[in-house]
Amino acid sequence: MFFNINKLIEKVNEKNRIFRLTVLFWGAFLLALNYNMYLKPNNLVTGGTTGLAIILQTLTKIDANIYIYIFSILLIIISFFTLGFKETTKSALGSIIYPLFVTLTAPLAQILNEHLVLDSIYLEVLVSALIMGFASGIIYKVGYNTGGNDIVVAIMNKYAKIPVGKSGFISNIIIILLGGAIFGVNNVLYAIVIIYINSVLVDKILIGISSSKQFFIHTKQTHKIKELIIKKLGAGVTVLETTGGYTQHKGKMLMCVVSNRDYYLFKELVLEIDPQAFFIINDCYEVAGGVKKPTLPFL
Repeated sequence: MFFNINKLIEKVNEKNRIFRLTVLFWGAFLLALNYNMYLKPNNLVTGGTTGLAIILQTLTKIDANIYIYIFSILLIIISFFTLGFKETTKSALGSIIYPLFVTLTAPLAQILNEHLVLDSIYLEVLVSALIMGFASGIIYKVGYNTGGNDIVVAIMNKYAKIPVGKSGFISNIIIILLGGAIFGVNNVLYAIVIIYINSVLVDKILIGISSSKQFFIHTKQTHKIKELIIKKLGAGVTVLETTGGYTQHKGKMLMCVVSNRDYYLFKELVLEIDPQAFFIINDCYEVAGGVKKPTLPFL
């Protein structure tokens, strides 16, 4: 019996919609504030339509905010014809909200810049990267984006068959190099720092911080190690039947999740019980259900 995938997707998209929209608004607000406080005043070209708008402002003397509005409207229209209605709706809301916040946060950014003066451009680059990474991360986390370069990337992926990551890199690097040609090499280096920190933060927010380790243990002391996991760690364990690919020998493998706090002790205890134990250890970003030892977040 087949299930309706489209209905399932709609159900997921409707889930926690008010909360997700609230996060989108806050994220777009922070991105716009960051643009007005740090990117635009320092001519920091970090790619995307905002970077292109800063470049065009310098060349034409027309305010960059106007270009942001123009790009947003044009890309939504192009998206409707190239990506279709459903794909466009994912970007349309962010494409409208972000330019509006760019205008609304300009006076606030001016006030904050007068009272929150940073000592150097390096600190401004760092703060800008942290704000951008956090804001972008929470927006992506709830399934939205702010349009702009995200639409360009989607179009390149669909028609040129270029992977999303590579498409984003190509489009951003072209704009960054253009910015470097106009504003100097330092601008490129600042942009690289911002993009790197931004990408790391986005990944951490989307995937999370590894709070535990997943162990796959192949051992002849299955009973002792299973007892150790259950009685000492208070965690659950799954016993998997295995067959050696070369020897065809039958065996058992234990799979369990151990908190970072217990990682070293558990590993050493396993080796004490069976020095010949073979195990694989992976970072575990999220554990849902099952039996696990209560612990503090990130420990």
